[in-house]
Amino acid sequence: MTAIDAAVGLGRRSLTRGRRPPRLGLVLAAGVLLLIILIAVVPGLFTDRSPTGTASVDALRGPSGTHWFGTDQLGRDVFTRVAHGAGRSLRLGVGATVLGVLGGAVLGLAAALGGRAADTVLMRLADVLLALPPLLLALLAMTVLGNGAWNLTLAVAISTVPGYARMVRAEALVVRRSGYVEAAVGLGLRRWLLVARHILPNTLGPLLVLATVGFGTTLIAASSLSFLGFGAEPPTPEWGLMLSEGRNYLSTAWWIGVFPGAAIAVTVITVNVVGRHAQARYTRRTSR
Repeated sequence: MTAIDAAVGLGRRSLTRGRRPPRLGLVLAAGVLLLIILIAVVPGLFTDRSPTGTASVDALRGPSGTHWFGTDQLGRDVFTRVAHGAGRSLRLGVGATVLGVLGGAVLGLAAALGGRAADTVLMRLADVLLALPPLLLALLAMTVLGNGAWNLTLAVAISTVPGYARMVRAEALVVRRSGYVEAAVGLGLRRWLLVARHILPNTLGPLLVLATVGFGTTLIAASSLSFLGFGAEPPTPEWGLMLSEGRNYLSTAWWIGVFPGAAIAVTVITVNVVGRHAQARYTRRTSR
């Protein structure tokens, strides 16, 4: 074998290692997540029953071929309610995540670019809020805002803002001190153009990755508040509310609470798997 052949073989092996197929766990997680999103968007494709229709003669029937997840205390089909509740639960999680990211981006940029006084005040406020558990902070916000799906979304978003704000501030400070930004400042580029063209785009990558990973925590917080009675009102199909309704039947009709809880767990796990993979890829790309 010549030196050229050896070099070609080494190059092919390097390309093969660089193009490793996706892991089976990631593929399964992505497939399950896409299925959950499809159910949330078009639940009618998977069931033609009403999520609020009652039938006392069918109350507390176990899982079967007719009722895959059984029926609840009012005879409502649990699978239908889980399918229709997916949209509401995911909207709560996505809405809280988006609002938290927007609020954190605004506060983080204000701290990084607003001068020493703004940085000190905003970051000390973030430190105080981060000292509280997120769920407790959301509960405090709910006591001020009141019950309801929109207030629940806003309360959970408020609990996530400090973490996003600190991350955006750190990234914005790194970008602001880079050579090309200092050159743009020296050329007289206006502040809002500097933020729009250079600072904000370079902070969006890690922010979106962190939001993907944090969505699972947001969904759990939203479902927990619904479980405590701060979210949707009965008979609305929503995973946290369904868990609350099923807690009194765990010894006689376990399926009422187990399947909504399993839906929350599966969604959080799949989102975390996909989010961690995106985070690892982003870290490898930026470290090169």
